[in-house]
Amino acid sequence: MPTTRIIPRLTLSSAEHLAARFPPLLLAAERIAASVAAGVHGRRRAGRGEHFWQYRPHQPGDAATVIDWRASARSPRLLVREREWEAAQTALLWLDASSSFNWSSSPKLPLKSEAGRLLLLALAALLLRGGERVGICGSTRPPVSGRAVLARLHHQLLSLPETGSALPPLAPFPRHAKLVLFGDFLDPVPDIATRLKPLFASGLSGHLVQILDPAEENLPWQGRVTFTGLENEGRFLAPRTEKLRKAYQEKLAAHQAELRAFLSRMNWTLTRHRTDKRPEQALLALYQTLAQPC
Repeated sequence: MPTTRIIPRLTLSSAEHLAARFPPLLLAAERIAASVAAGVHGRRRAGRGEHFWQYRPHQPGDAATVIDWRASARSPRLLVREREWEAAQTALLWLDASSSFNWSSSPKLPLKSEAGRLLLLALAALLLRGGERVGICGSTRPPVSGRAVLARLHHQLLSLPETGSALPPLAPFPRHAKLVLFGDFLDPVPDIATRLKPLFASGLSGHLVQILDPAEENLPWQGRVTFTGLENEGRFLAPRTEKLRKAYQEKLAAHQAELRAFLSRMNWTLTRHRTDKRPEQALLALYQTLAQPC
């Protein structure tokens, strides 16, 4: 007769507590990262390097072997000695906080902000799997490493002040860090260029992830439609929306071509993702782009 195993109540309570701290969004991000990681054969690395860069405080997830015990003996806390190549393996992530990004054309589709958050966390999980350090722009916490810190990054993302901005605040960034911005980037390209100029001047390597709702590409509506701006742009009444579709799609295509060309001149790159598509393809393209040398 089989023996029934009784799970102690304390174990069940601990499991429930752990599950509550690791919400479905993080589980989905881990699943997507694992799917993409299975098809990636490792990132190119330049090697350990010989040039000292800086000391930083020891963080949970750092191995004991990276601690500089001599320097730590002269400090009230443990210190990690970083070399130049390690600084080049830092990714800083930002999610559009503007009102227009918090939109979906259908209850069956995720908000653009939801799709962006999932893709951002999946990228973080994939980078952490590769031993990279990941930080959230605007957070006071330094970039972290280790596969167990994804929930902490999610908390940092949710704890950011509500600035309503589509771009991160200007702040000191680690040298050679790669900055990844998730947003819709539908503003006029000259306006985007003006806001990104301080980031270009800082010498950061950058990448934009443009996330759009399918309706923003297809303009699927028919007949009389009133369009209301989400950032106080006012209203626009289209008597016959289908008459505008071709011109609208041509203007969107021209905008995306202008944005891509501008980023190319700045040595930044662009990946596109639509909220009705699976995120694995966008994540793989994004990860392979970030794997290229700075």
